[in-house]
Order: sequence, then structure tokens, then C-alpha cells
Amino acid sequence: MGKEIINHLGKIEISEEVISTIAGATAVECYGLVGMASRKITDGVADLLRRENLARGVVVTINNNEVVIDLYIIVGYGVKISEVAASVMERVRYTTEKLTGLNVSQVNVNVKGVRVLE
Repeated sequence: MGKEIINHLGKIEISEEVISTIAGATAVECYGLVGMASRKITDGVADLLRRENLARGVVVTINNNEVVIDLYIIVGYGVKISEVAASVMERVRYTTEKLTGLNVSQVNVNVKGVRVLE
């Protein structure tokens, strides 16, 4: 569905796919995050998504004027997961609000796997 913003110049429609791409691209820039994971885990194996599929590791829900973002990530081995998750939450919230002008009420991080950093 997306979010529609109306101002004196006209109408702006921001799709959930756009918000997903912004959130996914922002998340992979964070230290300790190896990549985005597919939301659908089969056989208990977390698939690492390529750069063009970043939005598939993100679920966006828009209720009234609030955006809720769920991220599915894979972290690097040896990093403190709570610190990586907190960094991802803060950065995704800030960047999404800055680029879209929408209020992000929640950023939920779901760690789906750990990979050894090479």
C-alpha cells in the first residue's frame, strides 16, 4: 500500500518497497552486520541475500502515520549482537525518517544467523 503525503504542491506516494530498500541498504552499512537474511528460512539455514535483494530481508508495516520496520539480519562471528542490533535500529530509524519524512515508531531486529568474518 505505502504512504501518501499531501502538501500544497501535490501528492507524494512512498511505497513500502522504497522504505524496505532504504532500511536494507542502511542496515548493511553497519559494522558487524554481514548481510540481510531471507524472511523465509528453510531447513534452518539462513540465506545471505545479495545487494539487489536487500528489501527481501525487510518487512514494512504502515499504521496511520507510523512505520514499523522488521529486519532479518546475519551478524559476524565475535561481535556483540546487542550492540550491532542497537546500532542497526538507531541508524535505520534515523535514515528512514530523514529520507522519507515519515515517523518510524519501531525498528525490530531479528538475528537469523552468524557468519565467520574473513
